[in-house]
Amino acid sequence: MPDDRELGNTRASTQLLTDRIPGQAAVDEMVVSRQSGMLSSDDILVTKPLGALFWFAIGWLGLVVVLAVLAQVLPLPNPNFQNYSAINSPPNIHHLLGTDDLGRDLLSRLIFGARVSLIVGFASVGIGMAIGGTLGLVSGFKGGSLDSMLNAGSFVILAFPAIVAVIAIVAFWGQSLLKITIIIGVGTIPLMFRVVRASSLSFANRDFVIAARTMGAITPRILFREILPNVVPVAVTFGLITVAGVIVLEGSLAFLGLSVALPTPSWGNLIAEGTANGNLSINPYIMLWPAFSMFLLLLSINLIGDRMRLRFDIREGLL
Repeated sequence: MPDDRELGNTRASTQLLTDRIPGQAAVDEMVVSRQSGMLSSDDILVTKPLGALFWFAIGWLGLVVVLAVLAQVLPLPNPNFQNYSAINSPPNIHHLLGTDDLGRDLLSRLIFGARVSLIVGFASVGIGMAIGGTLGLVSGFKGGSLDSMLNAGSFVILAFPAIVAVIAIVAFWGQSLLKITIIIGVGTIPLMFRVVRASSLSFANRDFVIAARTMGAITPRILFREILPNVVPVAVTFGLITVAGVIVLEGSLAFLGLSVALPTPSWGNLIAEGTANGNLSINPYIMLWPAFSMFLLLLSINLIGDRMRLRFDIREGLL
């Protein structure tokens, strides 16, 4: 059995052979230093402040949501009550945002109208994310004939002009809030499918997924425990941007008289009322307040989505 001295000589010989490899020590030092730099830059990027505009966007979106949810309990007049003694009244102590051409309180109609825009926007995208996202997750992971069939189907649906399809179906089926939400929600399914499918494809062959397969994990576990957490940030970010587009679509339908039926207020039909019958020159407040509120809401949603996209792109690029 070799003694300690012989073992020491053996270690020294091994170290000598290692050190004789030209530039090996320098290469190792460079690799370590680069890895340390990447880790430190990762920490800096992750903890980068979100900025004042992001928090303004969060605040405005939160305010609109809270007011819309609590509209029934707030001390607001009936949004459909017509006060003919206060027609086209400018902002005052009794009507903080003024009244319209029928004497209805604009603040009350603005807050109640936010409900329609928020429900149509978020519920429609929720439908698209639930159905299209699930199909995209399975399609991107499984591949094969199922993926080819679903992919071709999404191309066919996207090839048809969405606004034309929505107008035709709403005009034929009806204008209730539920029907409009379902119709637009079905239209967002192929959009969410393609986004989630593309993201699933990028993770389907990652090392952690291959390791899960090797260890015998069943398909549902791989989908919902391994791939889904990595796909959710991309889907949520794109979903927020889609919400903004859906709110604009609802406003477009209102201009065509195909949104929720009057007298139910929505930001779209409030803007349409403000531009009809010469109201824009007589009382611009009818159009001004909902247009300004919608502008801030869309700006806020896009700012939040863009900031989330930048942050999650950084994390994904460092994987």
